[in-house]
Amino acid sequence: MKNKIKSLFATSFIALSLALPAAGLAQDLEEKVVVYSTHGEAMLEMVADAYQKETGVKVDFINLKGALADRIRAEKANPQSDVMYGAPSSVFLEMKAEGLFDAFKPTWADKIDPLFKDADSFWYGTIQTPVMMFYNTEMLSENEVPKDWYDLADPKFKDNLVFRNALSSSARATYASLLQQFEQKGELDNGWAFMKELDANTKNYYGSGSMLFQAVGRKEAAVSFMVLNSIIDNKINNKMPLAVIDAASGSPVITDGIALIHGAKHPHAAKAFIEFAGSAKIQALLAQEFNRLPTHPDALAESPEWMAETSFKVMDVDWQDLAAKQSEWIQKWDAEIKSMSKDTKKK
Repeated sequence: MKNKIKSLFATSFIALSLALPAAGLAQDLEEKVVVYSTHGEAMLEMVADAYQKETGVKVDFINLKGALADRIRAEKANPQSDVMYGAPSSVFLEMKAEGLFDAFKPTWADKIDPLFKDADSFWYGTIQTPVMMFYNTEMLSENEVPKDWYDLADPKFKDNLVFRNALSSSARATYASLLQQFEQKGELDNGWAFMKELDANTKNYYGSGSMLFQAVGRKEAAVSFMVLNSIIDNKINNKMPLAVIDAASGSPVITDGIALIHGAKHPHAAKAFIEFAGSAKIQALLAQEFNRLPTHPDALAESPEWMAETSFKVMDVDWQDLAAKQSEWIQKWDAEIKSMSKDTKKK
């Protein structure tokens, strides 16, 4: 895919200067690197263009959204990609166990909190992504909104909820995290009952985040959940009347990662891309341009003010355990719990 240079980022690119370390990464780079990602094209173009300016290596990227993991699995015998860039840590943990990654330790690895990286160096978090409930302030007052995730099952919210469907990796991680809260207490059956009640109150499921925000903006429903940066984007840039809910039991904080594909055809360029994409300067750039919350502590000093001011409770999620169960749980939710008639993807 030919990458377009967007004038929106020209100033950032001119200001960007990041020398790759001398430990073999800046030497013997292949002519291109293939990146499979869940990130939006504007963000991918920005990183790809900056990387090409720095190294001369062409970046071919494909945005695969929720199909990313399955695509890499299908190509395991003959990998067509070099880097996986994006998706929750639970997906990376699952794919690591399937032998789909090779270990690699970039120079910034030791700067990252252990919560945001694999202990065996198979993947690293480049973005920390809280998933939080939010609401349209023109439809509900602060006193009327749910105070916790479990309030969403209250009949008073019937037809006042809209959510993402299983195409969204963050939605899958959130649904699975909620189920895990029940399982940790030995009450998984109650978890499925909760999911059934949640579905009964849901008006529609959407195949894209933009469709979901449009629905809330049209006042189709008042309450939803989404990654925090998308809520902030729509509140600030699209002037939407949104407010975030700090759930009493906490919000899942997804670690959005990057990894080297096992058997990558362009391994040197792939390692250099990982080194580049996870660096403090690139993480800060993504924070400035796309409101992505960094995992690299050095990037926070150059990040938007709201990131330093935002505080929220963190849900207790065992991501390692979730990695082994998420696919099975989401398959059941998608096939047996969710009302197919409400899924706009199916219409």
